[in-house]
Amino acid sequence: MTQFIDPKTLSRIKDLPLVAKTLAHGYLQGLHDSRQRGVGIEFSQYRAYEPGDELSKIDWKLFGRSDRYFVREAERESEINVWFVLDCSQSMQHSSSAASALQENYLQENTDWTKLKYSQYLISTLAYLAQKQGDSVGFLALSSDDSNFLPAYAGERHWKKLLIELTKVKPSGVFPSVNQVSAQLSSLRKNGLIILLSDFHQQSDIISELAINLANDRTEVISFHLSNQDEISFPFKGPIRFEDIETKEEILVLAEQVKDNYLATRKQYTEELETKLAQHCVQYVSTNIDEPLNENIFNFLKARMKVGR
Repeated sequence: MTQFIDPKTLSRIKDLPLVAKTLAHGYLQGLHDSRQRGVGIEFSQYRAYEPGDELSKIDWKLFGRSDRYFVREAERESEINVWFVLDCSQSMQHSSSAASALQENYLQENTDWTKLKYSQYLISTLAYLAQKQGDSVGFLALSSDDSNFLPAYAGERHWKKLLIELTKVKPSGVFPSVNQVSAQLSSLRKNGLIILLSDFHQQSDIISELAINLANDRTEVISFHLSNQDEISFPFKGPIRFEDIETKEEILVLAEQVKDNYLATRKQYTEELETKLAQHCVQYVSTNIDEPLNENIFNFLKARMKVGR
């Protein structure tokens, strides 16, 4: 199950912590309060070995006495859940016309490097970090047409279930209102970390309100704002027709005449979005999907460590 895993990225970030700052008093050491079973603070119990468990967790002395494989479990002090909330609206199938080396590195099939594809790799990588440090991971994919929900549990086997869920998501419809997904959201408002991935297109107010609604004293929310190089630099020339992928509305423009106004409007929009989220303690992360994934994840994790110093 390696469809959304890049070994180069994992090797670069495997020693960096992914923790909720609202709970992590000692997070710079990669240790934080968590009441998860795993390698850790205080011995809890034995359980039978399952395929996928690390061999280092097996109690070999007990094996010598019983001729059966058992894994030592430990508990940490308070539960942390890491949730991934993915915007699966139609606009997430946007790709960039910019030549991207990422397509050679990540795409084995004849498909585009889209915002959704980038999100699938990002989620699988950060979820891997979370489960390696003993936390539970959960997943919620949202569109007005459908939703995918995976409850938060710990362990490598559950992480592999998350990878399977990622293969099922398809972009469709628009982003749903908070009321439409209130039942699923109730599970997310607990101790831990929520990572929201979206392009904040069309339904941007609804998406930002969702992020704000989820944040509280015991839950940190991080919003990844996904864009591609075309949206950032507007490299187009001459007459060009744009289509809104969600509303199907079309507009024909002369690129040179609208470029300056577009870039100024986009800059104002992103600054206002970042300010709005920051006022409610939601971290904003501007993300260019046409930049190397391993660089973006590494810089994100390093930046979080620096803020805590």
